[in-house]
Amino acid sequence: MTTSARDARPAPERLRVAVLGCSGSIGTQTLDVCRRHADRLQVVAVSVRSSVRQLVAAAREFGCAHVAVADPGRAADPALAELPDGCELSFGQRAVTDLATLPEVDVVVNALVGFAGIHAGFAALSAGKRLAYANKESIVCGGDLMMPLAAPGQIVPVDSEHSAIFQCLVGERPEDVERIWLTCSGGPFYGRGRDELARVSAADALAHPTWSMGDKITVDCATLMNKGLEVIEAHHLFAQPVDSIRVLVHRQSKIHSMVEFVDGVVKAQLGSSDMRAPIQYALSYPQRWGASARRVDWCVEDPFTFGEADEAAFGCLALAREAGRAGGTLPCAMNAANEVANASFRKGLCGFLDIERVVGAVMDETSVERVESTEQLDEVDARARERARALLAEVSI
Repeated sequence: MTTSARDARPAPERLRVAVLGCSGSIGTQTLDVCRRHADRLQVVAVSVRSSVRQLVAAAREFGCAHVAVADPGRAADPALAELPDGCELSFGQRAVTDLATLPEVDVVVNALVGFAGIHAGFAALSAGKRLAYANKESIVCGGDLMMPLAAPGQIVPVDSEHSAIFQCLVGERPEDVERIWLTCSGGPFYGRGRDELARVSAADALAHPTWSMGDKITVDCATLMNKGLEVIEAHHLFAQPVDSIRVLVHRQSKIHSMVEFVDGVVKAQLGSSDMRAPIQYALSYPQRWGASARRVDWCVEDPFTFGEADEAAFGCLALAREAGRAGGTLPCAMNAANEVANASFRKGLCGFLDIERVVGAVMDETSVERVESTEQLDEVDARARERARALLAEVSI
């Protein structure tokens, strides 16, 4: 048998990956991408909050050298005895953050949920790692700190909308951007008024029409707070004013976002409603690899529709815009209040519209300061959570 020049080429060096939050929706899909591209990607570290069995399964499959469990209460879990020989195990939130700075890690996938992910993102950038991030709260709360740390191309977004914008801007000049069209499915309650929204349940809110996500993000999509967070995120990532980022309801979720330029030309990124596509791009950038997500047959797709986001009915979007315009520590306080109220709604302890009410009240009581450190943001986050819990204690449903 003869060997062609193509066959004789050396295999590409594998990119070494840490997946923080490997048991969640983004984390499991990241592992799927790594599985499909095992010749290019090597998972060397993974973390979970408390899902020990999923951690062990991932560590065994990928031969991870380092694992971390954020919840120290799981230290006695017998499943941990099944970790591979030589695998380093640590506990606590600091242990998760430390994975982001390991010398043998090239890229950190930050799939942690909520404000807790900010420290890992900050550590990854400080250590010079590429940050493939799905933890939008990091940028929402700490964008003023994180963006100055990032070299061009060091932060690659995993959110489908921001990945789309990122891709549309490749080769373009930032000063040529007129506006960003941030697409939105509209969630399960699109078209409903406030009287109807007052009666919806957590089960109703978790029935997202197109995307499969974790419960917290799915409820954020139902309130449109997720889209509000994404407006602030895009403001930081792409250096655009909040009011130049327009939310566009696109129920089919095939156009993932668009960028309009000063000459009136609009570029859009289209594809299937599958998070593996933006995850893979964040890992392969600036290259493109064979598809991990299914391809779309555009000849049989339903017609596209577009609509305006109703900020009067879904007030969380308006509150997020307000926080983004004000800047400073207000987005951090807003995010903290939302996380507490969102969790309370999912537990059946408050109504759907109480999320907006609590977030607005906490924002009204927040003294806006310039963002100076992660320690300051920790304090702002803690105060806002405490106040949100106090407000929720007054709610009766």
